[in-house]
Amino acid sequence: MHNLEKLQNVLDYVKNSFVGKDEIIDLLGISLIANENAFLLGPPGTAKSAIIRTLSNCIHEGKNFEYLLTRFTEPNEIFGPFDIRKLKEGELITNTEGMLPEASMVFLDEIFNANSAILNSLLMALNEKIFRRGKETRKIPALMFVGASNLLPEEESLNALLDRFLIRVRCDYVDPDLLGSVLIAGRKLEKNITEDIPDVHPDQIIALQKACKKVSLHVITKSYIDLIHNLRNTGIKISDRRAVKIQNLIAASAVMCHREEAILSDLWVLKYIWDTEEQIEVLAGVIDTIIEKDQAEPAHPQALFNKMPDAEALMKEINLLHKSWASDTLTFEDQNVIKDKLRYIQTRSNWIKDETHKQHLTSQIDILWKQMLQVV
Repeated sequence: MHNLEKLQNVLDYVKNSFVGKDEIIDLLGISLIANENAFLLGPPGTAKSAIIRTLSNCIHEGKNFEYLLTRFTEPNEIFGPFDIRKLKEGELITNTEGMLPEASMVFLDEIFNANSAILNSLLMALNEKIFRRGKETRKIPALMFVGASNLLPEEESLNALLDRFLIRVRCDYVDPDLLGSVLIAGRKLEKNITEDIPDVHPDQIIALQKACKKVSLHVITKSYIDLIHNLRNTGIKISDRRAVKIQNLIAASAVMCHREEAILSDLWVLKYIWDTEEQIEVLAGVIDTIIEKDQAEPAHPQALFNKMPDAEALMKEINLLHKSWASDTLTFEDQNVIKDKLRYIQTRSNWIKDETHKQHLTSQIDILWKQMLQVV
């Protein structure tokens, strides 16, 4: 599995460069092998762009395209301008050099700023890997599209855009205990220390994508069907189209584990198909229960990582926020960051099963909220 080793070396390098982001980087590896798109949700300053840029730079001879969308982004900025020479001859031909239609990796930041002028073209590119403009139609060589945003879409017209990203993963601030390691790794990146950077060729990734299509799913088919029905009954909408495509993610997990057959633990990827943040814990609870039944064969490391909230860990995070809020040097932005973290902890606390622990957490959260309200 020479191709897989090359990709794994790249993923390990990116993990070493970005402490505490293993989950995100593993999912990007799954997306690459599955030839599916990934979406990162998180506040500014959580290394979303930097992670994708570093991964893109490790794709040998690949062309990368990165763009920050605004409400006023025009098609020319994404797909390229019309070729002036051809235009004089009466032909509408797009000059796509260095633009999205020629890229191996595409990263679109603030994806939900997409306006109506580019929305239809983007949807076709994301879903069918095709660029169409007037009479022009061409295949896009992108191995993967990655979108990112600070917020989920509020407009219904943009839900179709989110739907084109099969994997959704939160990109949060790292654990405070890891901050020292984050600073060291970040300093190393800033110094542009580039020795021994591994790479993988696009052809090697394409070979892995072909191997993914050959993975047998017969062992988990019944469990997968039952799971889809179960999730639909809990209110998580999974269309038939998405149910079909999610199989690619399951197969990609098997490939990453050097297997030609999927097992129950490969269903871990379904933790990342949520539409709302409230669904994250629901999915984790359902999927973890299934995964616990099967650890007989080599499983992906992320399958073994229990994401259900731990009361002791949450209490530790609340205490850290209490100490942070007591600082005399907090800026308005610092205060908002602490509030955002507390909201996330509050959501996770709702999923604690032990009522005594849950009530204690809730009381401590309420105390902190009252302290915050006293600050004018």
